[in-house]
Amino acid sequence: MRSPAAHREGAVRDASYRPEPDSRLFVWLTHLHNRHFMLADILVFILSALLSVLFTHGTLRPLREWVISYISLSIIIKLVSLYAAGVYHRFWRYASGYEFVRLLVAVVAGSLLLTLAAYLLAFAGYLPAPPFSLLVMDFLMTAGGVTGTRYGLRLVESWLRFRNLSPSKRSFQRVLLVGASPMGAMMVTEMQENPQLGLIPVGFVDDELAGRGVRIRDVPVLGGVDQLEDFVRGYKIHQVFITWPNAPGKLVRQVMEVAQRNGARVGIAPDVTQVLEGQITCNRIREVQLEDLLRRDPVPIDMSRVEAILRGRRVMVTGAGGSIGSELCRQVARCGPAELILLGHGENSLFSVSNELRQLFPNLTMHVVVADIRDTERMEQVFERYRPECVFHAAAHKHVPLMEENPEEAVTNNVWGTWNLLNLSGRYGVERFVLISTDKAVMPSSVMGATKRVAELLLREKARELGRPYVAVRFGNVLGSRGSVVPLFREQIARGGPITITHPEVERYFMTIPEAAQLVLQAAALGQGGEIFVLDMGTRVKIIDLALDLIRLSGLMPGRDIDIVYTGLRPGEKLREEIFIDSERHSRTAHERIFVSKEDLGAPADPVGLYQQVSELIKIARRGDPDAVRRKLREIVPEFSQEDTAQE
Repeated sequence: MRSPAAHREGAVRDASYRPEPDSRLFVWLTHLHNRHFMLADILVFILSALLSVLFTHGTLRPLREWVISYISLSIIIKLVSLYAAGVYHRFWRYASGYEFVRLLVAVVAGSLLLTLAAYLLAFAGYLPAPPFSLLVMDFLMTAGGVTGTRYGLRLVESWLRFRNLSPSKRSFQRVLLVGASPMGAMMVTEMQENPQLGLIPVGFVDDELAGRGVRIRDVPVLGGVDQLEDFVRGYKIHQVFITWPNAPGKLVRQVMEVAQRNGARVGIAPDVTQVLEGQITCNRIREVQLEDLLRRDPVPIDMSRVEAILRGRRVMVTGAGGSIGSELCRQVARCGPAELILLGHGENSLFSVSNELRQLFPNLTMHVVVADIRDTERMEQVFERYRPECVFHAAAHKHVPLMEENPEEAVTNNVWGTWNLLNLSGRYGVERFVLISTDKAVMPSSVMGATKRVAELLLREKARELGRPYVAVRFGNVLGSRGSVVPLFREQIARGGPITITHPEVERYFMTIPEAAQLVLQAAALGQGGEIFVLDMGTRVKIIDLALDLIRLSGLMPGRDIDIVYTGLRPGEKLREEIFIDSERHSRTAHERIFVSKEDLGAPADPVGLYQQVSELIKIARRGDPDAVRRKLREIVPEFSQEDTAQE
């Protein structure tokens, strides 16, 4: 049984496929041009007229002169009609239903004109009036002939391709398609016209069209998704293709479970827009990924509101080489900023992201700045030179266990770096500032979470002081981001295991990188000043379930091929993350997936006192006293506790 990856390789290999040199019929068929079809059409017009006369009159001899005149008139009018309709400017080997309709309309128009001309000539006394039954029969034969020559060519060509396949390639796999989408129709066409792919479309599964007797490209819609297992078993399906590239995670998981129980493989189709734009072909089926299983419904984004705050503005993204930062750069670039400033400390990641952006957006004015946000003088130079109007602050130390061992670094980067940016933004007139925060800032049990909470407090006070829309956005773990648990699990699976998990009850919120970046931009457009926006991340996911999904997606079995080992809780971690502090009031915004918290009764009410405490915290961190750093963090963030711990 071949995997979707094997089919992709086969598709690439067979793209250059040609039948054997002795297949002269195939070579002749592939070299037919429109002039050949025109000659064939003339022959069809002649035969249609002759046969129509024979069927209606039973003889040709007494009507010889009239038949010759009628045939001549038929050829002229029908050829002009087909030519005017563009029929002789088509590549009929790859004709679609649109061409078929166009051809049929041209034949109908030609037959109507022929009928009109014949009766006008009869009225004028030049020719006898033909019986109406003759004209109808002539039309039917003409329609069948001109379409048959063109679409028969495709059937013969497909048969020749199949005949010339080696016996080993004639073993077809039965395919069930989930979703009667435009991409699904394109995939069926691809399979039907390319037998070398070795795939036979058996049917569609679609809830909306179930029970209606609908057929797509002569492939039936068998029923709804709830009958999927019956169809996979009953039709002995080898492959199940999900035709929606952004199918909800619940559906993908359901299909995966059914396929695994019945020994079938699952693939996901590419985005139809990518196919239409020529980026990829519709036979590029990909394997199911973890992001597919966790995907929620698509996020509705008010792009007009986002573009209103970004278009024509100078936008800076800190941490631009990171997972979230780089995706923010891609999303911002689509909104047409006047300039995009990529700021980061890692030159290699910045180089990679900037190259990608230059290819995707060749007209974008972009500046790549290698700088440390803790270096006040250097950051002042950057703000002086580029004068950003919007700042997205994604630069941060985020790895919980590492920051427990290096609390001084967590403070200098997450607190001091943020304070530098806020002060410079206020001084240089930055209109909007967005701090990328984390759910670990809520009732923090780690140094990393506590430093991000301090950053939130600083931003809130600066927004009050300046009266500008400076906001923070909180969200949970991001799938695939550097340092997250998913890449670690994949490495452990690649080594043959075991997968290490701290506790069987650990749960986390997860989002995909594009989803997080889109909601950050939407929150930025909603901000008035001082709010902490919280993204709706759905339900928590157990880390053990995540590990089991990754093992199964790798084609392995938990316990048999890959073991799972519990290592115990690490400092700074807790079983479950919260998204709101107890003292915060929160409500849903105009966007259904974004909450807002604007009042925090537990936070320091005195901004001067806060600034003094933060200054002392930074001094302690620069002295290199980790215990004193933790004590000071507890003074600033009273809810900071390290009693409940678990895994990221």
